[in-house]
Amino acid sequence: VDLKECLKSAEFISSSDGNFKVLEDGSVYTTSAVSLSAEKNTFTILLKSIQEHVQKKIHVSLVQEEKKKTRHARDTVLKRSKRRWGPIPSVMIENSLGPFPLQIQQVQSDTAQNYTIYYSASGPGIDQDPKGLFYIERETGNIFATRAIDREQYPSFQIICFATTPDGYSPEIPLVHTIRIEDDNDNAPYFTQDLFEFSVLENSKTGVVIGKVTAEDRDEPYTLHTTLKYRIVSQNPPVPPAFSLHGDTGVITVSSPQLDREMVSSYTLLTEVRDMAGQPFGLCTTGTVVIKIDDTNDNAPSFKQIHYETRVEENRVNVEILRVSVVDLDEPGSPGSVAVYEIIRGNDDRSFEITTDKTTNEGILCVVKGLDYESAKQRILVIAVNNEAPYMLAPYSQQLSQSTSSVTVHVLDVDEGPVFKPCHLRIDVKECEDIGTSIGKYLAEDPETGNSEGICYRIPPGQCNWISIDEKSGEVRTVKVLDRDLPEMRRGQCNITVLAIDRNGKTGTGTIQVVIQPGNKNYPRITKTEYIMCRDRKPICLTAQDDDQSPYSTPFVYRITDRSLASMWKITRHNDNSVYLSPKGDIPFGIYSIPISVMDNGGKAGENYVRINVCDCVTPTECSETRNRQQGNVTLGLWAILAMILGSLLLLLILITICGCCGSGVMHRHVTDDCANHNLIISNTEAPGEEVMDHNIIPLQNTNDQGGYGIKTGDQQTFEMVKGRGHTLESVKGGGQQTLGSVKEGGGQPMMDTCRYSYSEWHNFTHPRLGEKVHLCRQDEEQKHSEDYLLSYNYEGKGSLAGSVGCCSDQHEEEALDFLDQLEPKFRTLAETCVKR
Repeated sequence: VDLKECLKSAEFISSSDGNFKVLEDGSVYTTSAVSLSAEKNTFTILLKSIQEHVQKKIHVSLVQEEKKKTRHARDTVLKRSKRRWGPIPSVMIENSLGPFPLQIQQVQSDTAQNYTIYYSASGPGIDQDPKGLFYIERETGNIFATRAIDREQYPSFQIICFATTPDGYSPEIPLVHTIRIEDDNDNAPYFTQDLFEFSVLENSKTGVVIGKVTAEDRDEPYTLHTTLKYRIVSQNPPVPPAFSLHGDTGVITVSSPQLDREMVSSYTLLTEVRDMAGQPFGLCTTGTVVIKIDDTNDNAPSFKQIHYETRVEENRVNVEILRVSVVDLDEPGSPGSVAVYEIIRGNDDRSFEITTDKTTNEGILCVVKGLDYESAKQRILVIAVNNEAPYMLAPYSQQLSQSTSSVTVHVLDVDEGPVFKPCHLRIDVKECEDIGTSIGKYLAEDPETGNSEGICYRIPPGQCNWISIDEKSGEVRTVKVLDRDLPEMRRGQCNITVLAIDRNGKTGTGTIQVVIQPGNKNYPRITKTEYIMCRDRKPICLTAQDDDQSPYSTPFVYRITDRSLASMWKITRHNDNSVYLSPKGDIPFGIYSIPISVMDNGGKAGENYVRINVCDCVTPTECSETRNRQQGNVTLGLWAILAMILGSLLLLLILITICGCCGSGVMHRHVTDDCANHNLIISNTEAPGEEVMDHNIIPLQNTNDQGGYGIKTGDQQTFEMVKGRGHTLESVKGGGQQTLGSVKEGGGQPMMDTCRYSYSEWHNFTHPRLGEKVHLCRQDEEQKHSEDYLLSYNYEGKGSLAGSVGCCSDQHEEEALDFLDQLEPKFRTLAETCVKR
């Protein structure tokens, strides 16, 4: 490479690739065997001019040569090649004494006469020879060392030798010559630390590893010059020997189990490391090891005194009365020396408490609950002490007992106020007690005298004002009627603070807890009183409720108070608060109001009326629907009311016209034998026909009838179908078998038998039988109701009290307008206006 053409003043020449070396004349050599991994390989030559501060680069590309194809001869011909110069590697002793220059090696070439070298060190090394370590004689090829060499700085050298002809031609390939510096034991081993510090627990067992010391040697590795041995030179304090040091590894272990921190807190070891495997002629160095003995709780604390005395006034609370101290040989401030105090005897009532002062390690004894001089004039306590850390028994030592100390506390007498006994009194009071009832007595005593003389009692204002206390006797009485259900009561109780004041004005307090026990202030009530009973006569379940608590509630006792109804109805017990009500036999249909008395467990009874509608029905809903139709409320609109008023006016005009036409004569209507007389008859039912009518119709005697049908007669000999008490087939039979004739006789009174019967007689006899037959006809073989038989119809309501308004009305006289007295209120005013009295 022409370097001068690129930079003439180049002072520094280097290559970017260490495999290539560039000389000053531009020659490029390989420093080692090079294998090109690709077809191309590049590197850069860097030129620097320090004076001109110029830097330039030359990029060199290497191209792999193609091997020429040669024809192989049939017979291999051995050819003699030229002998290549190659000296063996040289060895130079480190720190050689000379004489210098010291010849190391000679290199020669048969074709060249001038020799030059370039060399590099394998250690920290240098690329050139600024100090002139080696040189070669140009004419002879002898290599000389100019001075002694330190192997630790230059372990080995590689010298590149060049042979040239006088005209500058290089017929020989440069020769790489290695010079190895043989090690001399000129470096002593040294410890890696100036001071090694370790720690170990006292009383540790033999063989416990404490730590490891390490040393290094700068001489050649894996030789005797770097084979090290360790040993302990001395120990301070010297007796007893407590540690051992492994010669090869430098590990320090415990050799004596009697390490006692309280005796020796730390040890200092002087250690030595020697090369040449510890031989006496080897080089050595010493180091220092400090081993600290850590504390364990192997010393139990003990009290400085075995007995203490102190004084305290009675009733003092949260006051310090004594400080106790202990002796502990363990390390101060460690868990093994921190004292933990405990009162083990004499503090059953928890009046005392002892804690630890963290600064002084003393025990502080305090009174946390007031003492009573009258109860005990002195208290004797026993205090024990331990450590925070558990106690560890030292080897070859005996178990120590726990240290204790006794404390005598003298209680000083102080004049104090009255004291209630007990301080909390419970008084149970029955609910609803009379005002002024004495419910108990609450007294206080003077602690000094032990009696209650001269003590006054009172209740501070602002509390439950239901009770009072007598100022002198302490007797407690009720001021109001106690009721546990009021909001002021909390779960039926209230707490009252009472003051007791002695002659000196000293005050004591106590608490009365008034607990109100439940009383019998409520009587049982039947929750449901309206029922419907159908033909099956299924019993009715009556349930009562009482707001009182046990024992004034269940079980309840039921009783029918009406004797006549008690003979018809019976009560059967179901459970504590329920019974079954059922008829004793067959009773007529109708509404029964049964008075029933219910008495609770406390003897308090209340009377309830149960209304039962015994109805001719299969299910209760049938009677309920009929009743709703009869009693349903109708809301009329404006046009409906106007139509009713116009209808009423038209009705009055028709009445006036009839009265004018008929005159003042009285119209009589006699029912002939055919009962029809070819005139219209008043009938509110579809039966009976004219063949059962008779002019000797008698009125019914039963005026309480509310179901079924009856006949109403008057002076006008008119009749009307009215709703009466229904009769079943069984009720018609009565006490024995009755016929229609027996019914016609009507209670034993003789009647004329005209072979015709009144409608009521016919109805009372035929209706039960007809109803039974129809009911049976409605069932098929499986006792299920069929839908293709005759159906029974309920009562549709009675007719108007005024009867018919036609000219054939059954009126005896023109002014027979008594029915207007029974008009509803909304028509009564209109009638009074139109009719003259």
